[in-house]
Amino acid sequence: MSVKSKLEYIWLDGFEPTQSLRSKTRIEKDFSGKLEDCPMWNFDGSSTEQASGDSSDCLLKPVAIFPDPDRLNGYLVMSEVLNADGTPHETNGRATIEDDDNDFWFGFEQEYFLWNPETELPLGFPAFAYPAPQGPYYCSVGAKNTFGRKIVEAHLDQCLDAGLNVEGINAEVATGQWEFQIFAKGAKDAGDQIWVARYLAERNAEKHGIAINWHPKPVKGDWNGSGMHANFSNGAMRETGGESLFKGICEAFGENIERHISVYGADNEQRLTGLHETESIDTFSYGESDRTASIRIPVNTVEDGWKGRLEDRRPASNGDPYKIAAAIIVTTKTV
Repeated sequence: MSVKSKLEYIWLDGFEPTQSLRSKTRIEKDFSGKLEDCPMWNFDGSSTEQASGDSSDCLLKPVAIFPDPDRLNGYLVMSEVLNADGTPHETNGRATIEDDDNDFWFGFEQEYFLWNPETELPLGFPAFAYPAPQGPYYCSVGAKNTFGRKIVEAHLDQCLDAGLNVEGINAEVATGQWEFQIFAKGAKDAGDQIWVARYLAERNAEKHGIAINWHPKPVKGDWNGSGMHANFSNGAMRETGGESLFKGICEAFGENIERHISVYGADNEQRLTGLHETESIDTFSYGESDRTASIRIPVNTVEDGWKGRLEDRRPASNGDPYKIAAAIIVTTKTV
């Protein structure tokens, strides 16, 4: 008797300024579980802002596969969007990454808010008032300051069961705000894992009647926004190193502010104000252990003889990790 598997194809739509996740299920008989055995598929691009109605077919090219922790015989299939002729669609950020040898390693720190869709406020916010000022919520424990741990723990378990390289989670500075970190050797792999982790976060929260808010500043006022700090390195940074190399890379980033900010997430100017551990969006700075800078040089990098990584603190929580990584790679390669 043949076994039927559920393949959930996941892709990014064409909505602007922030793309959303889309997915649909394909049933396959006696599926091997291997990426190379995932068939190409298609969808109606006119319903996702990726094609016109008179020529609406877009293709789905499987690029990564993970076991689906929620489904028996299930798989999550991250896919690139192609035009009908097989060329990358203009919304396909993954296709712009120049890192075929996986020389670049990325660690993304994904922040987000658990969001109450009835109050349109973060989990833990009173309906008609503000909670106590931020301060006691970061890495907190206990029902007074921590909201949604059950949801977050379930998401962590799902990510690990799916084989994602999650390196940690923690409650963040604002009420109802959380973070998870993912590390991967290779820019495309890092982007794949962030998008699948986001998908699992959305689907898991859905079960609890809670939404995920990826906006970089969903609560105005004296509250931290949400970012997705990008820690990165290449072979030269890890193996050769040197103060001049690291400062040269930082200087190159300062000369290409628009290249980066243009893909670091919509409405990021609401977050990058020079307050709440950020540098202003139209200014660039870097410094050792400086969390108010655009780029932080971690103390470990300096102590290890100027070998290791840099942390670009500007990417927003709603940014596309594919496009972010692509910009970082282009600039770093100029040094």
